[in-house]
Amino acid sequence: MTVAADLHTLTGAYAAHALPAAEREAFEHHLARCPACAQEVAEFAATLARLGAAETVTPPPELRARVLGGIASVRQLAPRAGAEPDGDPGRPGRWRRRWPKFALAASVAVATALGGLAVQQHDRAERARSQAARLQQQQADLGTLLTAPDARTATARATAGSGVGTVIWSESKGQAGFLAAGMPALPAGQTYEIWFDDAGTMRPAGLMPGTHGSLLLDGPLDGAAGIGVTVEPAGGSPHPSGTPVLLLPFT
Repeated sequence: MTVAADLHTLTGAYAAHALPAAEREAFEHHLARCPACAQEVAEFAATLARLGAAETVTPPPELRARVLGGIASVRQLAPRAGAEPDGDPGRPGRWRRRWPKFALAASVAVATALGGLAVQQHDRAERARSQAARLQQQQADLGTLLTAPDARTATARATAGSGVGTVIWSESKGQAGFLAAGMPALPAGQTYEIWFDDAGTMRPAGLMPGTHGSLLLDGPLDGAAGIGVTVEPAGGSPHPSGTPVLLLPFT
């Protein structure tokens, strides 16, 4: 088996992010010159996303109430049998009288701190769950787009580096998706932005999640002639600020 043939067999492992760094780099160089592998990677990525969405389990809503309700009543450290606080060993009664006050104050402080931490963790979990739900829905929509009867694809290599992009579109659904692999890493504060090409006028269609990945484009096809990708400040721009690094026509 030749080296090129070996690379053709790595599409599934690449889509699952299961390749070692050296193999991933070699495959991305190959991917930039092989539209067949780019299409296969796109299909694997969509399938894996749908499988992941099917296995997602949402925590029960009553979990937060149970956690917050139990924080103040759960002992953090068990008392040590026979231990006396530091001080005058000849006057243990004084410490025994004061100890409940100290313990109560410490318990209140710990409960307050843990309660705040639990709320923060819950808020982070809610944000993560909401983001995951949006991503799962988008990946499901992208999988549906890939299986549309009139779905078509086009693949092109970036003008710089070894990056490759594939656009999938369906006239019947009026939607398009984009998959990228091996795009050059950008400096902090910059991102890749995707645009619909409306007869020379560029319409924002979304931000790439990184140097590789998939994205269901924002907005309808609405007669667009293709898509373009530019490098923009983090957060995106209302209009392209530079020359496209990738152009893909709907042909």
